[in-house]
Amino acid sequence: MSKIELLQVGPYPSWDQERLDAHFTMHRYFEAADKAAFLAEHGANIRGIATRGELGANRAMIEALPKLEVISVYGVGFDAVDLAAARERGIRVTNTPDVLTKDVADLGIAMMLAQARGVIGGETWVRSGDWAKKGLYPLKSRVHGKRAGVLGLGRIGYEVAKRLAGFDMDIAYSDTGEKDFAGDWTFLADPVELAARSDFLFVTLAASAETRHIVGRKVIEALGPEGMLVNISRASNIDEAALLDALESKALGSAALDVFEGEPNLNPRFLTLDNVLLQPHMASGTVETRKAMGQLVFDNLSAHFAGKPLPTPVL
Repeated sequence: MSKIELLQVGPYPSWDQERLDAHFTMHRYFEAADKAAFLAEHGANIRGIATRGELGANRAMIEALPKLEVISVYGVGFDAVDLAAARERGIRVTNTPDVLTKDVADLGIAMMLAQARGVIGGETWVRSGDWAKKGLYPLKSRVHGKRAGVLGLGRIGYEVAKRLAGFDMDIAYSDTGEKDFAGDWTFLADPVELAARSDFLFVTLAASAETRHIVGRKVIEALGPEGMLVNISRASNIDEAALLDALESKALGSAALDVFEGEPNLNPRFLTLDNVLLQPHMASGTVETRKAMGQLVFDNLSAHFAGKPLPTPVL
């Protein structure tokens, strides 16, 4: 019996690729020079899409696949999938939540510590010989006991806040409403008010039309010249133009960012700044988590084509 045919939008680690190749016929869209021609050639027989969170599946892609039944996203974010187009045709959509939550939270905390304590610059100071030539490294800022804000107290935001509590930080959060699991953390409905009381502001929101540029000029100005912005969510949640202006003028103290508009081709203005820590969208980038994500992509696809309940449905 012939294998079910899938469209693969981006590359996966070898352990995931081998498993998918063994069970499905994988059409590697990301390797095609002429992608429209590729879809025209193979689209009629494709029943599923295996994609990544940042790549998604747009309406044009979905409409080019008349037999499409399911879209399986490698990642927790599904904002790059046209859910309206999928919903119109009854196409199922899945993602990989929970398995990456704690690793993303871990990196957020590591980014805060690295930026606040000058870890990257400190290592450069040693390697360059400046320690021997110039003496002690310039003093940096403490983290423990400071005020932290978490914008979006979902799975990842909650894990971030739990870790911040270990540093005896004064924690507040914003969300659509108060959370009964938030304990004695302070709820503030207004992101501007949250930023104004924060030394460190973590952005951990899911991306949507409603959250686009929720961290705009007012939030950034409220965070202020002593504040740090940490983004481990989606680039669209932040107005990058406003962020760059504030970093360049020092209206914002610093930032630590794992996501960018147009990544990996980020705005070159970031590269000239000494008050921003840049990471290559690697918050879930551990072997353990990526293996779990790949397994969940496969499990969702297998369940769908076997007529079983989807482990982690979005639609």
